[in-house]
Amino acid sequence: MTLPVANEWYTSKKIDDHTTLILEPHVHVLEQANMFLVEGSARDMILDTGMGIVPLKPFLDTLRSDPDKDIICVSSHTHIDHIGCVHEFETRLVHPAEADEMAKPSGLSSLYRDDMSARLLQIFLDAGYPPIDELLIDAVPYEGYDPKSYVLRGAPATGLLNEGDVVDLGDHTYTVLHLPGHSPGGIGLFEDATGVLFGADAIYDGPLIYDGPGMSIPDYIKTFEKLKALEVSVVHGGHDPSFGQDRMHQIIAHYEAIWRG
Repeated sequence: MTLPVANEWYTSKKIDDHTTLILEPHVHVLEQANMFLVEGSARDMILDTGMGIVPLKPFLDTLRSDPDKDIICVSSHTHIDHIGCVHEFETRLVHPAEADEMAKPSGLSSLYRDDMSARLLQIFLDAGYPPIDELLIDAVPYEGYDPKSYVLRGAPATGLLNEGDVVDLGDHTYTVLHLPGHSPGGIGLFEDATGVLFGADAIYDGPLIYDGPGMSIPDYIKTFEKLKALEVSVVHGGHDPSFGQDRMHQIIAHYEAIWRG
């Protein structure tokens, strides 16, 4: 299978004065995770790091107002599309329930559809995602790139994030919310002062995945109760465009109705 060479691997879009959305447009929408660079007065944060097909940090540094400032990497959870470049950062934070998985990834670690189980592929189709061709990418990052050479490296956590912990960037502080359901150690970040919620894969405006390995509908129901109690101004999800509180409640109600049967 011959793929074209991408003009650029990452794209970026400034969504407010201190937050930039980063995407990998040539990755299949299923694994095209939102990455968020948040610049703070004391330090910067990258929330999730994509697939790891090409290095992320050099691209990030072109976006940062001060590339010499400390930057911390927060992994919302440890699925392939969220920890691909975690090893590039000196400070790596994750929930303790997924620290072992981030250190030594054991799940999907290939760009090839045939390396996914038939059950997993069916879960994605049932959720509403388009079929996957032979590869999870529709271009290569440079001439001569071999998709078979792809490796999901992972990296040990340098710190752990539990419910109620605070990620302090100086002028922005985010409270850690443990949001299991999609994964055991899934977390979100909420800034009470602004109502900004980084919901990761616990909630986004697209097909939620809740019936795969390590997933739990009872946990998801509890997570939704926690989210419904928040006064949210905007939700930046792990995939798809951002949305407001009314849309968040609509998404929650939709899945709660499905789970009630």
